[in-house]
Amino acid sequence: MDYRWRYQDEQGREVDGPAETFADQNDAEDWFSAQWQELADAGITQVTLLRSESEVYGPMSLAQAD
Repeated sequence: MDYRWRYQDEQGREVDGPAETFADQNDAEDWFSAQWQELADAGITQVTLLRSESEVYGPMSLAQAD
């Protein structure tokens, strides 16, 4: 089963983002670690990791901690 990220705005509405899919959770998390700032700069405020259509975890905020 493939993993992918769901991208959302501040109101929790789904927004477009990279359509990357990953063979396992570790690959998905490694990709996210390298891309999260670009996603935040594009206006994405939270993400949820999905395995097929089931939520693994999230939503997770992309706001930087103060």
